[in-house]
Amino acid sequence: MKSAIISFSSGIMFAIGLGIAGMTKPEKVMGFLDFTGQWDASLMFVMVGAIAVSALAYHFVAKKRASPLLVESWHLPTKKDIDRPLLLGAALFGVGWGLGGFCPGPGVVSLATGSLPAVVFVAAMLVGMMGYSATHERTPQDEE
Repeated sequence: MKSAIISFSSGIMFAIGLGIAGMTKPEKVMGFLDFTGQWDASLMFVMVGAIAVSALAYHFVAKKRASPLLVESWHLPTKKDIDRPLLLGAALFGVGWGLGGFCPGPGVVSLATGSLPAVVFVAAMLVGMMGYSATHERTPQDEE
């Protein structure tokens, strides 16, 4: 129960942060991606802040603790090479972000508004996830 409460609270804080940062507004995201027009650089500060917090947390927490507080072990990526599936996935993610104005977290948070673009984006994301699952074998590494 403690784990569920902490997870839910973390999710709520994340959703509030996305809302405050403007990441749930497709027009703000599109403005950030519009380098040739009226570029809105404000989301750069959100990204730099997130990277800084993650880097500090990794340095001061993940590298120093044998395990997280609520689960038995860390689930860190082990794959280090850059391959075709990684590049294709990153490109697909970027195209989806650019066309829809959402990335997965803000898209899910935006469902609370009931906006049609958020519903369409999340539905398309779920179809893509199901399509991937249906066409790719699960490996032992996926289970970790």
